[in-house]
Amino acid sequence: MLVRILTYNLNKIIDINYYPVEQTKVSNMKHRPIGIGVQGLADTFIKMGYAFDSQEAKELNSRIFECIYYHALLESHSLAKIDGPYSSFYESPISQGIFQFDMWIGDKVFNYDWDSLRVKIMKSGIRNSLLVAPMPTASTSQILGNNECIEPYTSNMYTRRTLSGEFLVMNRWLFRDLVDLGLWNEDMKDKIMFYRGSVQKIKEIPNELKSLYKTAWELKQKVLVDLAADRGRFIDQSQSLNVFMENPTHALLTKYHIYSWKKGLKTGSY
Repeated sequence: MLVRILTYNLNKIIDINYYPVEQTKVSNMKHRPIGIGVQGLADTFIKMGYAFDSQEAKELNSRIFECIYYHALLESHSLAKIDGPYSSFYESPISQGIFQFDMWIGDKVFNYDWDSLRVKIMKSGIRNSLLVAPMPTASTSQILGNNECIEPYTSNMYTRRTLSGEFLVMNRWLFRDLVDLGLWNEDMKDKIMFYRGSVQKIKEIPNELKSLYKTAWELKQKVLVDLAADRGRFIDQSQSLNVFMENPTHALLTKYHIYSWKKGLKTGSY
């Protein structure tokens, strides 16, 4: 339901928006693209008890973005039945019933009735040429208390600087779990600070929590690409994500780019 509300509202903004140049207005009115993203994916995994590199997180990641893509298309189709499809719809792959995932190679496991939606869209079209585009959400994530976009936590404890001064920020989920286990005290806080937000070398912390609270620097970076490729089947625009390498080399970065390209990711770097 939330995705459908977002689709409806974002589509409406196209018509009432202020455009600084005429070319932008013409393009938006013709193609009517919107970009729905997410924030707090890491928070979702933690609340479910799924480590970021677990099979459960991998499956949930795919299901979340299938849900977003499906319901965005469903609402855009409903809008097209009222106002007509976007003007270049009949030149697009989706006008022939080709969804984003149809253009990807690999296994396809679905949770929605895509065949029925395909028939509806081929008949009446959709109102928006592009719908899904996970983007960086740094400022809004901080305001809403979520981790940024589709990325793992970079640290479980860090210092934030504002005009009011410096203050310590703690991963609220880790804090909650340590309190529940009776492990939170001044000594524990000092140890997490000593290890710069990592919990991997703190012997008092159970292995399940160490797995759950791996930071971006402690995860295999191929995991990030694999998750991106899994969700990419349901992303008709593109997605933005960071890679975390402590000692990057030209050879390592080249190897990583080739791996992401072979997995089918559309954007190499920017």
